[in-house]
Amino acid sequence: MQTSPDPRRETTSAPAPRARLSSLAVLIGLGVLTLAGPALADLRVCNKTPSRIGIAVGYKDEEAWKTEGWWNIAGNACETLLAGPLVSRFYYLYAVDYDHGGEWSGRSFMCTQEKTFTIKGIDDCLKRGFERTGFFEIDTGEQRTWTVQLTEPGRAAPGTP
Repeated sequence: MQTSPDPRRETTSAPAPRARLSSLAVLIGLGVLTLAGPALADLRVCNKTPSRIGIAVGYKDEEAWKTEGWWNIAGNACETLLAGPLVSRFYYLYAVDYDHGGEWSGRSFMCTQEKTFTIKGIDDCLKRGFERTGFFEIDTGEQRTWTVQLTEPGRAAPGTP
């Protein structure tokens, strides 16, 4: 299992915009990617918008809760966030649209910061000098691999069973 962001990804030090997209206007397609033959295992995100987006992920590994970011994903592209078999049933994502503003967020609060990060623990974010950010929950149903598709209204792209 990869426990830190892929060093080959682009990073940014620009602040993540905090404008909220209407929760009803943003559709999130979740799906399990299943393959015949040898099973691959990853947590992937597909950006089905024309915009560049930044992604942070939160999860519990064998030791503690962690948050990691930022992966930058070009419009209409996919990226593996965590390579290898998924170790948790629940994962949490936060995404921001760099080009048009807005975000995909939720009510599960975890720690982030503006620059590339790996943060252990999700409590007392502000006291520890981090931002407190709302992530949305993904229930993988204990699958070994999962793909999340972020879409815009009218461009829904459900996950691939």
